[in-house]
Amino acid sequence: MAQTSYGGYAGSWLTVTPLNHAHDGCGTSSDDLSSDWEVEETRQVPKPSAWKRVRNLVRCTPFIQTYKKQKYPWVQLAGHQGNFRAGHHGTIFKKFNSTEVSCFEKLMKDVLRPYVPAFKGKIVQEDETYIELDDLLVNFENACVMDIKIGVRTYSEDELARAKGNPKLRKDMYEKMIQIDSNEPTEEEHRLKAITKPRYMVWRETISSTSSLGFRIEGIKKSDGTTSRDFKRTKTKEQVMAAILDFTDGFSSAINKYYLRMQNIYDALAKSEFFSSHEFIGSSLLFVHDKQNANIWLIDFAKTVPLPLHLHISHQDPWKVGNHEDGYLIGISNLLSIFKTLNEKAV
Repeated sequence: MAQTSYGGYAGSWLTVTPLNHAHDGCGTSSDDLSSDWEVEETRQVPKPSAWKRVRNLVRCTPFIQTYKKQKYPWVQLAGHQGNFRAGHHGTIFKKFNSTEVSCFEKLMKDVLRPYVPAFKGKIVQEDETYIELDDLLVNFENACVMDIKIGVRTYSEDELARAKGNPKLRKDMYEKMIQIDSNEPTEEEHRLKAITKPRYMVWRETISSTSSLGFRIEGIKKSDGTTSRDFKRTKTKEQVMAAILDFTDGFSSAINKYYLRMQNIYDALAKSEFFSSHEFIGSSLLFVHDKQNANIWLIDFAKTVPLPLHLHISHQDPWKVGNHEDGYLIGISNLLSIFKTLNEKAV
């Protein structure tokens, strides 16, 4: 692929891009690609000549909308409306988050740098502070995009502790629960028509592959513009394989390229000082391909925090409250195994 001033893609650098339709950069809705209690992200992508006219943000995950009467497709893989706006040529602006900035500053000096969006600093526009990132989709045409959230949980230990410390009954979370499984609430919860946030948070992870495989598909956008976010009950390897095969259908070289990139990511994580010293929560892998290219990046670091002093985690041991294990390598290993199997079958 073509390279940016921060490097290219395979083995070099990245960009977080504009789509001809299209997430990582474009955005997501609150109940689609990301978990229902966490902050999601948004991304937009207009043509350079029209960027100055673009002022509002679209929230769709990888859902396509238009700006006024002109067709400016955007993709939002995991976000809330207002998190992203068009940047300069080949970049996007993402709403400032001090935790994420700290991560990017460290990642730019880490062996993981080729596998994350290039960070270009902070910028203030219209009294709002953003961080500027390369647009990962800029070198793709009619891109297919998939967001996969990695780890055995998408909430931090602090989030869970705060929720348990203030266990208010939530009617909105009860409604979300019964939309997925009307038999899940207890008789008492049905009577109250409400559940607590901790109850919802823990249950939400058990119904998808998050708890069983250490990752879950958040959303998919295909080259023809069709999108899907109905992966809440995608739990087994077989179901995940079927979804990935559908995602790559018609793009014969994508599976092999994804497999090789996954191997590189796995190897880089083993050498990364940043990875060994941080708890990865709510972070995703962004998969993007078109007819010629395919690539993967690590994105979303708003919940990725340094581990407590003198604490070491394996990223693959079972999580118990207090041990800070995130299961990140469980998810990466299972994904790598899946792509290895699919790649062997495709040969």
